[in-house]
Amino acid sequence: MKFCIVGAGAIGGYLGTRLSLAGEEVTFIARRRNLEAINTEGFRLVLEDGTQAHATQVRAVERMADAGVQDVVLITLKAHQLHEVVADLHLLFGPDTVVVTMINGVPWWYFHGLGGEFDGRAVTSVDPDGAIAAAIAPERIIGSVVYPAAELVAPGLVKLIEGNRFTLGEPSGERTPRIEKLSQVFMNAGFKAPIARDIRSELWIKLWGNLSFNPISALTHATLEQICRFPATRALAATLMQEGQAVAEALGVRFKISLEQRLAGAEAVGAHKTSMLQDVEAGRALELEALVGAVIELGRITGTPTPQLGAIYAATQLLAHTLAEQRGRLAVQPCH
Repeated sequence: MKFCIVGAGAIGGYLGTRLSLAGEEVTFIARRRNLEAINTEGFRLVLEDGTQAHATQVRAVERMADAGVQDVVLITLKAHQLHEVVADLHLLFGPDTVVVTMINGVPWWYFHGLGGEFDGRAVTSVDPDGAIAAAIAPERIIGSVVYPAAELVAPGLVKLIEGNRFTLGEPSGERTPRIEKLSQVFMNAGFKAPIARDIRSELWIKLWGNLSFNPISALTHATLEQICRFPATRALAATLMQEGQAVAEALGVRFKISLEQRLAGAEAVGAHKTSMLQDVEAGRALELEALVGAVIELGRITGTPTPQLGAIYAATQLLAHTLAEQRGRLAVQPCH
C-alpha cells in the first residue's frame, strides 16, 4: 500500500520506518533538515533495547503535489498544526484514499456518524472556520488512538521510548473491509492494531489524562509522577477528570476503567514530562484547544458544567499567549 505520512516527527517516523521495512511504500511530508536527512539517509529508529532499524526506501517531499495519490494518509501532526497543511491535502486523495487521524484530543469529526441529537455538529474549538471538515470528506476518516511514546532526537532519527499499540476505529463503529486491511498491514509491520467498536470511548480514555495532566504540568512544570504524588494536584487532576467524564457520559461514552485506575496508570509512568510541558520548555505552540478547549465546548453543547476545566483552561491560555507574544520559553532551572 502507498502510505503518506503528514508529520515526519516522532510518531510519524516510528510508523513510517516500520511500515517501510514491512514492504509498504512510504512517503513523508517534511521540511528543511528533516527533508534532507530522510532523502539522504532514510529514516532510523532506535528501539527500546537500543537496537536500530533503518528504513532506506522511504522518501520525503515538501509539497503534497509531489507525493501523488495515496492509499492511506496518516496525519501525525498536533491538532493546531493541521490548519497549516489542510488546503493541500486533496492532492493526496484518490477515490478510495483513507485518512487516519492520529491526533490527540477531540477530533473535528467527533459528531460525524454519532447519531442522535448532536449528529453532524462541528467542533469549532479545533476547526473554527470549518476548513478541515471542508477539506477532508468524513467518509475518508478512520480514527486512531496513539499509545506509543517516542522522541525525534535528530533529523531522520526517532528514539522509541515505549509502546507499539495504535487502536483503530471507524467513526460509525462498523468493521469494514478497509479497516480490517489497514489493521493487518499495521500488524505485519510489528504494531498492535486492535479495531475498536467505539473509537470515541477509546479516545476518551487517553483524553481523560490529557485534559488534566497536560495543563497542570504546563503550569507547574511537574512530571506525571509528581502531579500524582502531590496531594493537592492529584485532587485537582481527579476533579478535572470527573468533569471530563461527565461530559463524555452525556455523549454516551462509557469508561472501561475507574478514575483511580487511570490516575494510578499515570503515576506508574514515572518522571515523564507531558507533551504540553515539553512544548512550554521548547517555546512551541500549545495543543490546548483539542485537549481542553474542545472538552469545554462539548460541555456547553451537552449542558454539562465544567467550572474547574474552565479555570485551568483560562490560566493555560494566558500562559500560551504570553509565551507566543514574547516568543519565549519557560523552564525551571536549578539555582547556582
